[in-house]
Amino acid sequence: MIELNFLGTSQAIPTAKRNHTAILLKYLDEALLIDCGEGTQRQMRIAKINPCKLTRLLITHWHGDHILGIPGLLQTLALNGYNRTLHVYGPKGTKRYFELILSMFIFEGKIKVVIEEIDKDGIFIENEKFSLSAYKMIHAAPCLSYVFKEKDKRRVNMQALRKIGLKPSPIIAEIQKGHNIKHEGKTINAEKYTFFQKGKKICFIMDTAINANCIKAAENSDLLISEATYANELEEKASENKHLTAKQAADIAKKAKVKELIITHLSQRYEEIPEIILKEAKKVFSNTKIAHDFMSVQL
Repeated sequence: MIELNFLGTSQAIPTAKRNHTAILLKYLDEALLIDCGEGTQRQMRIAKINPCKLTRLLITHWHGDHILGIPGLLQTLALNGYNRTLHVYGPKGTKRYFELILSMFIFEGKIKVVIEEIDKDGIFIENEKFSLSAYKMIHAAPCLSYVFKEKDKRRVNMQALRKIGLKPSPIIAEIQKGHNIKHEGKTINAEKYTFFQKGKKICFIMDTAINANCIKAAENSDLLISEATYANELEEKASENKHLTAKQAADIAKKAKVKELIITHLSQRYEEIPEIILKEAKKVFSNTKIAHDFMSVQL
């Protein structure tokens, strides 16, 4: 199961209801934080999330509203005996910016951090459980979208196996691995008694102007999480500031054939009227929701 926690859903300026951008993705023994706006560690505490479970930090870009929570989070990890290696990913310049942000205060304690700069589109992490991809976006600073893709899983058809006299046992694990086994003198073909469950795909598109990579990154996603900072009437302003409108985010979802769209990164002007953004997006892509702080989603 994949669990998503929206820890911040505001644009550059936080509001009484929305903190700066941060989204936590939990999967098996992994906890990935996508961006870390100011106050993220406090949001985690409110949501009863242990920051010491973090394994990876994915930075979309280095604008303040997406990264100013990093110093405090790192300090808290150090003071709480964080004993993992925190893997940090971001666009070109991330190593330098990371060093600069740590030089601004006297850091107490020490944690192990490994930083990787991503300068090309495509997969940058892949293991037997999942892959992570990045795609360059168009913004006022070097910016990336991220894609989490769960690997397809071989599942066992236990109902069919029971019909031939096999019950749950350690030998079933061999069938699940795709290995043929012997049972009562007969060969049990793994291909016949197993099937593949398609892995989930989640795409994160934060600050960007509309561009072809948006559709490429989001293609066939089970869930697209996208910024939509402005309503359609402010399309010109969105273009100037290199952001998306509600309609543009919905267009991406429709063209990329995603299953669900969740909109985040709302301008403070919609603090009391987020339904404007939702209504405009739904005209193009009906399966759309608006994120709110502490919203939890499971896939």
